Amino acid sequence: TGAAVAVRSGGGRGMSEVMYQYDGTLDGFLCCVYESYVYKEIPAAFCCDEDPLSLFEVRTVITQPAYSQRVSRGIASRSPKALAVVRRSFLTCLPDKELHIYAFIRKLLAEGAGFMRDLSDPICYPLYKAIRHINGEVEKLRGFVRFSDRNGVLGAEIEPKNRVLPLLRGHFCQRCHDETFFLYDRTHREALFYADGHSAIVSLEEFVMAPPDEAEKRYRRLWRCFYDTIAIRERENPKLRMSHMPKRFWPLLTELQSDPDAIPPSPSPCAAFA
Repeated sequence: TGAAVAVRSGGGRGMSEVMYQYDGTLDGFLCCVYESYVYKEIPAAFCCDEDPLSLFEVRTVITQPAYSQRVSRGIASRSPKALAVVRRSFLTCLPDKELHIYAFIRKLLAEGAGFMRDLSDPICYPLYKAIRHINGEVEKLRGFVRFSDRNGVLGAEIEPKNRVLPLLRGHFCQRCHDETFFLYDRTHREALFYADGHSAIVSLEEFVMAPPDEAEKRYRRLWRCFYDTIAIRERENPKLRMSHMPKRFWPLLTELQSDPDAIPPSPSPCAAFA
């Protein structure tokens, strides 16, 4: 794959016939980087599955904060910007992101940060492109999230391509600092919770939003009425709207539902296997 080629070009003795299995966290991945230097090997793949199916030997890497911090310090000593690239690109939906990030780290540690100035560098380009994508998605979601009142608690759902909750956390906690709210990510099955000045992101394998009560339905109808009232029909431009508001965001936007009371429900966790 392209990612494997990137790893080879990042230095080292070539690909090893080993897959690194880790817990899916950034700290866990950085521990994989640490162990690859300890064992003097370049992994052929990374996985987070508990029971991976692989033709490679599988090496299970235990997350140890001391090792991940050591790698973080090594990256930051070459370039603080490089550490920011690693952290943000790890949240993206880039295919084989671990291989791309690993190749980036190896080249950084071997050559220094000079190559990062070349936006077309084959090691940097996939990561920079993925970061632009997640940054754009975060910016849109800051404006497209629609909260509903649930007995005094604000709740909303999103379906992002990237893992955006860590990047949305500061924005919504600051904006809704006097509220109690949650924001559920359907794609990655995790939720941001906030109350009394404290926030947390937790995994939720099964979650179904409760149906709106009559008060919430009235608020939705009022919002839809406001949206329709301020619209200038003579200046409607569907293509321009889709460029600023991609259609994949529409199902969870109250103002774009034919029936504002009927926001599509959370899918069953088993829906993907149906």
